[in-house]
Amino acid sequence: MEAISVISIITIALLGSFGHCIGMCGGIVVAYSSTKIKSEYNKVTQSVAHLLYSFGRVTTYTLLGAIFGFVGGVVSFSNITSGVMLLITGLMMILVGFSLLGKVKFLSFLEQTCSKSSFYQKNFKALLGSNSLFSFYLLGLLNGLLPCGFVYVFAITAASTGSAFWGAVVMFIFGISTIPALFFLGFFIGLFKQSNLRDTFIRIASILVIIFGIYIAYQGYEYIVDPTKSILNCHI
Repeated sequence: MEAISVISIITIALLGSFGHCIGMCGGIVVAYSSTKIKSEYNKVTQSVAHLLYSFGRVTTYTLLGAIFGFVGGVVSFSNITSGVMLLITGLMMILVGFSLLGKVKFLSFLEQTCSKSSFYQKNFKALLGSNSLFSFYLLGLLNGLLPCGFVYVFAITAASTGSAFWGAVVMFIFGISTIPALFFLGFFIGLFKQSNLRDTFIRIASILVIIFGIYIAYQGYEYIVDPTKSILNCHI
């Protein structure tokens, strides 16, 4: 993986998590923080609980990345196929960027939540009522499956690597980069929900998403027009 791509993923995921992820997942963090975090928990125990939840999400994201990367490897038979996948990824990221800016409703279209399903509600309530620390990890695993446009974009990015390993790496980096925002939200409920703070992070993240999307789309264009470009070189 190129250093510029790793830095881009970290930057976009980190800034985006302080804007989009807090808006989407903040309610879940508030719910388990107010219900599962006991008053007798000291700061260390609270930190462990929040980290277990986050590592649960990261585990799910990493597994999804491996699956998408494997599928991408199966269909990546030629430079043209690889180029098309990269073009789709780039265009998706550009649409997400404009959606974060409020210009289009692309994210709302993707984020048709499954939180009302009986499976989710049953397991969410059971885990929310559990007193074990491990239940925080299981709750993170479950919530990592919730539909999210931001996750979808990086999942497609993982698929475009054409490798289960690199797909897992992409989603692992994405997941780890979203931890700070939701971790601190658990301690400072409402701090990052201030509109001016969230809006600033969202604007910065959306611009970076658009720029990175253009870069990825250009990589796809190069695959298509240059038959000598090796499909084994991972540009994501």
